[in-house]
Amino acid sequence: MNNTAPNSVTRVMLNVLYALVPGIIAYVTFFGWGVILNIIVAVITALVTETFMLYLRKRPIQPFIMDGSATVTAVLLALALPTLAPWWLTFIGVSFAIIVGKHLYGGLGYNPFNPAMIGYALLLISFPREMTVWLQPESNLSFAQSLNYLLHSTLTNIDIDAMTMATTLDTVKTQTGLGLSLDTIRSSHTQVFGSFAGKGWEWINLGYLAGGLWLLYRRVISWHIPVAFLISISVMALLFMSGTQTSPLFHLFSGATMLCAFFIATDPITASTTPRGRIIYAAGIGIIAYIIRVWGGYPDGIAFGVLLMNMAAPTIDYYTRPKAFGES
Repeated sequence: MNNTAPNSVTRVMLNVLYALVPGIIAYVTFFGWGVILNIIVAVITALVTETFMLYLRKRPIQPFIMDGSATVTAVLLALALPTLAPWWLTFIGVSFAIIVGKHLYGGLGYNPFNPAMIGYALLLISFPREMTVWLQPESNLSFAQSLNYLLHSTLTNIDIDAMTMATTLDTVKTQTGLGLSLDTIRSSHTQVFGSFAGKGWEWINLGYLAGGLWLLYRRVISWHIPVAFLISISVMALLFMSGTQTSPLFHLFSGATMLCAFFIATDPITASTTPRGRIIYAAGIGIIAYIIRVWGGYPDGIAFGVLLMNMAAPTIDYYTRPKAFGES
């Protein structure tokens, strides 16, 4: 997000939330009401935790609780979770993001790591089973069934294993590792694939892309990070396409690619701040994410790419800062 934008923090955060709407609509269309329930639990947890931490730190609650930063963190983390997520999973992830990722470093403006990605990484490492329970697209679970799973981690009279699957990224990684061609994988996993990427995911990513372009139009974010990230992951996919069989288009519209490009990597606090630095920072995220996607132990590497480059951002800024007038 552009630090020079003449907007207050609250207005910037509201613009980000508005821009997420197309992707959320596509998410609900293909994967059901669980994403809305996750967002509700995440936002309530974030606001309560934020209030509690402000009280402990003896900070005024009213201006900070209304700036929207905690809500944006909660929504981004909720969108990264499986739609069939028990309430306690969302609660742990969001609480950790707000307490450890944000307030233990001094609050908004002082945190070196993206809070939403810290919460996601904790959940992925600590609860791998719950973080891999993904519904098949268009499973048509009702709101009541999704709510029942949220509260009780079960679906009445329904075999949960029959309705869940690995993500498209995970399926491709596992099957190509067995020596199968992409055409063979597509023909045997038709419920996973859409026209050019994961079924449902291509539309969700298109929704995030539309929202991201709107943020660029509104000058809420600058072009450097989204463009550099998308180019780097595309170049990596093109370079290794013969070995992995997956095209740049597949990687651009799978997983959390567009969500990262426009909403996660552009966090103004944890990203690089110089124009050249933003390009290097975002390119690094794309390279790391692709490496983990294809050869790592996790289906998607977005969170780890962001956190690793958060660590590198101060050094990148140091070596890419513009020279002052008269400086040799």
